[in-house]
Amino acid sequence: MTKITRVTLTEFEFEAANLAQSARGSSIGGLHYRPGASTPIKKYAVEVETGDGCIGSYVVNWGASLSVFGQMQMLAPMLIGRDAEEREGIYDDLKREARQFDHMGHGPLDIALWDWQGKALGCSIATLLGSHRREFLAYASTYHGDRSGGLDCKEAYGDFALACKEMGYRAFKIHGWHDGNAREEAELVLHVRKVVGDEMTLMLDPACQLRNFADTLYVGKACDEANYFWLEDPYRDSGVSAFAHKKLREMLRTPLLQTEHVRGVEPKADFLIAGGTDFLRSDPEYDMGITGCLKIHNMAESFGVDVEVHACGPAHRHMIARSRNSNFYEVALVGPDCPNAVPPVYNCGYSDQLDCIDKNGMVQLPDGVGLGVANDWEFIAAHKTHQIVYN
Repeated sequence: MTKITRVTLTEFEFEAANLAQSARGSSIGGLHYRPGASTPIKKYAVEVETGDGCIGSYVVNWGASLSVFGQMQMLAPMLIGRDAEEREGIYDDLKREARQFDHMGHGPLDIALWDWQGKALGCSIATLLGSHRREFLAYASTYHGDRSGGLDCKEAYGDFALACKEMGYRAFKIHGWHDGNAREEAELVLHVRKVVGDEMTLMLDPACQLRNFADTLYVGKACDEANYFWLEDPYRDSGVSAFAHKKLREMLRTPLLQTEHVRGVEPKADFLIAGGTDFLRSDPEYDMGITGCLKIHNMAESFGVDVEVHACGPAHRHMIARSRNSNFYEVALVGPDCPNAVPPVYNCGYSDQLDCIDKNGMVQLPDGVGLGVANDWEFIAAHKTHQIVYN
């Protein structure tokens, strides 16, 4: 066994061009297109080092918030002196320690441990997981709508969907406007289907912006009419009411995709058993790492349902590569004339920008040991705003 001797947490910041805050906060989901704008984005890097000098690392993407950074600081000291190979035991202890919180600081630490294990053994995480595929279908997942000349009307969404289709994307997911206007959302749903035709898979994710159950039912009927592949987290229960979504399932034909905001395997199983969803969600950052996601994916398979991995990143690709019951990789978030605001920290060619797909709409599993990506530590150091070392 190999003892963990040091854990380093580094906060860094970079500027996102042509993006501005569309909702309070600076998360990716709170950004939208604004020409000429520049918004500072904070991200966090984790490094786990053992006595033999081997280092596992991960750069947090979607789960990068001050709350997450605080939980990481709470949990990271518990790794010191532990055997790095014992991820399951560490998972169990960190899960209990974070029982009063949302568990969001747990995932990045677990992912770094998986990266460490791959590097220690000279193999990829995909190999450790027994993965069976090296490429998979991607969908373009839009920013929320704006009023600034980007995704500012249904016609703009339709044009962008068509452009993505011409690039090779075979699937497209809409995040509508923060206003939560049911009539506008329903018109958007129908218009994009009309523009792209029947052969492109379409999804709708209001991200809990629709105001109530009645509005959700109204928009859901439009999804039925336009033959959408799923309707995701539609209204302001925050995506956690199994009872309400069971009612929606009984009144709509469009499958529901829930549990992005329900953390961990047990409550996701409860939500599924209660009849609140057709598809499950997982995320290595949100759901206590790769270790936590494995439990969710296996649970989903035992019920015969699919589990879709939320958002993007190298850990997310490794999860999909090992999962028979995952359909798509989410290239999120994207829009015309603005970047995906993921951290620009890879010097190995890895990308989650809009053009990361091949001509067939596929993304590739990273090559190399561990996560298979090389972080640009010089960039992280040059943009460092805070660092904490535990040893």
